[in-house]
Amino acid sequence: MFFGAPLALTLVALLDAARRPQWAWALAERNQVAWMTMILLGVLLLCGGIAVSGWYLLKVRPEVAAAEAGRVPLRRKPRSRG
Repeated sequence: MFFGAPLALTLVALLDAARRPQWAWALAERNQVAWMTMILLGVLLLCGGIAVSGWYLLKVRPEVAAAEAGRVPLRRKPRSRG
């Protein structure tokens, strides 16, 4: 059971990222393909996979889910050139 937990965490994160619509990702100013790629590549490294999947589930997923529910976040400040 303990050894399957990282794989289960990765699978949950990947399935959740895949089921969110592209427009919600765009509203949240996130890239769905990039996150799904990072989660998939994280499977190759145990610690990296846990970190990426955990970050997605704790930080990115709530933003995308909020955008999907109609709660659009405030725009981030653009980076200054100079």
